[in-house]
Amino acid sequence: MLENDGVYLGRVWRSDLDGPSIVTLREGRLVDITSRAAPTSRDIFELADPVAHVRSCEGEDIGGLDEILENSRDRTRAKAPYLLAPIDLQAVKACGVTFARSMIERVIEERAAGDASAAGEIRKMVGNIIGDNLRDLVPGSPEAMQVKKALVEAGLWSQYLEVGIGPDAEVFTKSQAMSSVGWGAEIGIHPVSSWNNPEPEVVLVVASDGTVKGATLGNDVNLRDVEGRSALLLGKAKDNNASSAIGPFIRLFDESFTIDDVRAAELDLLVEGEDGYRLEGRSSMKEISRDPLDLVAQTVGRHHQYPDGFVLYLGTLFAPIEDRDTPGGGFTHKVGDRVIISNPQLGRLENTVRLSTECAPWTFGTADLMRSLARRDLI
Repeated sequence: MLENDGVYLGRVWRSDLDGPSIVTLREGRLVDITSRAAPTSRDIFELADPVAHVRSCEGEDIGGLDEILENSRDRTRAKAPYLLAPIDLQAVKACGVTFARSMIERVIEERAAGDASAAGEIRKMVGNIIGDNLRDLVPGSPEAMQVKKALVEAGLWSQYLEVGIGPDAEVFTKSQAMSSVGWGAEIGIHPVSSWNNPEPEVVLVVASDGTVKGATLGNDVNLRDVEGRSALLLGKAKDNNASSAIGPFIRLFDESFTIDDVRAAELDLLVEGEDGYRLEGRSSMKEISRDPLDLVAQTVGRHHQYPDGFVLYLGTLFAPIEDRDTPGGGFTHKVGDRVIISNPQLGRLENTVRLSTECAPWTFGTADLMRSLARRDLI
């Protein structure tokens, strides 16, 4: 599941401690390295050398990885540790429209006004005019501005094309600190949505000073019909109970894994429905329109600070258009879908789709974390 030479950081829920713990992976075993020096995921990434800390920190062996993965699928097992999202106090930010192909799909959503049945004809019309001309454009460049002019003249300009090829990236708040779910958890689709999809993405982990310290996998669950009705509904489309999945672990940047590996990452997606449906897809970071470090710089700086650091979804190339049920209806999730996002260097993130109203409610927040750590004499 994970490369042996990597330095990995995660979080688990320990029922015996009635709270979360920080863990690392050593020779197939999870070791609890929660300490007064760095009791949270946020604290570890604020250290001058988080890799050295994770490698050298003594800890408690709490079980084999396979065992804890099984616990994470079935969280009813008494006092068994299970995986949480590997972040805690960090802000959860996301970038949209960072790939040309998914940018075109956002335009289609807008033109269809959330009606999936209208998407096919609009896709054909837009494709005939745009073709592949956007793929090699540098956002904000003179060439991009010429394309913008042509699209305006063709009556096809859109706010999605503005952030796709204009100078400013789309950066939004995906969910609240402490609200993301981890490996094996249920992911939530708002019950008002009938056209939605997974978004497999690389997620960067960034310290408060803007330094990128590692990466993980994420599912930026998206409601295409809600956002398509109006971009002002982005919050409703993106931030719902269990709509942010991150994990299984953060791989820290070291001699074996760097930002260049992120730039070259290939993500595989598998969706398996209880009805026997199967969808495979891929998102290649090589096709991203903006460099990951440019997206970080547009998120943090003199204009905006994050004292607890943040994580940043980098956007996705994947936009499923294959019909699942009715011709022309495209893809949408069904309750019970199993979603697997994988990458050889970052592992595999697995979740099951439910309505957000049926997923476990988010009840453990920042105040609860502080009380748990104080109770355990960690702060």
